[in-house]
Amino acid sequence: MPNVAMKHEKDPREVILDELGDISGFEIAHNEVLVATYMRPPKTRGGIILTESNLREDEFQSKAGLVVKIGPGCTFKNVSVKLHDWVVVRPSDAWALEVNFVKCRLVYDDQIRARIAHAGMVW
Repeated sequence: MPNVAMKHEKDPREVILDELGDISGFEIAHNEVLVATYMRPPKTRGGIILTESNLREDEFQSKAGLVVKIGPGCTFKNVSVKLHDWVVVRPSDAWALEVNFVKCRLVYDDQIRARIAHAGMVW
């Protein structure tokens, strides 16, 4: 795992995919992308313990997430993105929803701002 600011017990990609489960019945329309919201762990790599209110902010303000479904019309002209990539999105651009009790965002492909190596790199 890359050197990131957050301390993870398990790879967050695996955690999200396990929690999400089977989403084969969830179809994305046009050029939209389903991004599972990255939720920070309660402790940073440096040992700082985040408060409950800090952690709850991720539900509404998290900028990083995992691409879990891609619509048939996606072209990704600005950034090359594929399934299970970590991406950066602006929270106000995305429609918040839960899929199988996992916090997600639905965004248009051109609203993905960046692809990153690991979600813990940004906040």
